[in-house]
Amino acid sequence: MCPFDFTAYTATSAYLAEFWHTQELIFSKKSAGMQAKDTLDNYISVPPKPQNMLDIFAGEWASKFPVQYGLTAGLNPLFEDSRIHWMIQELRGILGMRVVELGPLEAGHSYLLDRAGAASVLAIESNQRAFLKCLIVKELLGMPSVEFALGDFRQYFDRTPARFDLCVASGVLYHMKEPVALLAQIAAQCDRLFLWTHYYDKKFIDRDKNLKHRFQDTIKRTTNGFSHSMYRYAYLEGLKSAGFCGGNAEFSYWLSREDLFGALRQFGFKNIVVHDEQTEHIHGPSLNLLATK
Repeated sequence: MCPFDFTAYTATSAYLAEFWHTQELIFSKKSAGMQAKDTLDNYISVPPKPQNMLDIFAGEWASKFPVQYGLTAGLNPLFEDSRIHWMIQELRGILGMRVVELGPLEAGHSYLLDRAGAASVLAIESNQRAFLKCLIVKELLGMPSVEFALGDFRQYFDRTPARFDLCVASGVLYHMKEPVALLAQIAAQCDRLFLWTHYYDKKFIDRDKNLKHRFQDTIKRTTNGFSHSMYRYAYLEGLKSAGFCGGNAEFSYWLSREDLFGALRQFGFKNIVVHDEQTEHIHGPSLNLLATK
């Protein structure tokens, strides 16, 4: 079982009931003048099939499902992600590990962790739509070792003494307003960290006008005894996308590569292996790393 006290949280079924009840209330207030036809558009009149569940969020999926399932969603092969395969190989397997996954998005990496034999995976997602997508994927593909939880993972770390063998944080650090504080929390409760993230490098970012205008400020900060710089990144028009999967504010702060590695070492991750670093990534310099104590 996952080290997560679900008695402190609303059960999934109760949450879903409340979520849809709330949506109905919002919808009823906004649609007082709408025709009955608009309400009935929420129903479908085709035989039950797996694709119907994915089509609830048609046009919003990022992930491409493995071909054997015959499902149509997004284009990004997150259910066959080479980054996660590299991590598993580097660790010589994750059989029996207790894993916490931060920001599962659409459960692609959760699926890979489950299939690789993790004893438990606690996948914490704060985006409500992404959380519902994860539940759909679990229903379709089955992931017996995975529990999805809706909430803020930083607040989870603040409130639980649970320890984990591995933290998987792919695509989340550069969406944080306090990235170093998150690294300190992970280090306090996890023995290993897999990270895929963008980082700030002025010489590369200044060459790309589509990136440069998003960075609007630099601040100095000392967090848990570690002094560093943070570079403010604005989401701008990205916030208007139905499939937006960034942080919970209009901006986030990126770290430099130097400060990223410095923070990891400061908090006890002495062994750091880097894989597939891409300084020319379309969305900014990026890397995979596996950090162990």
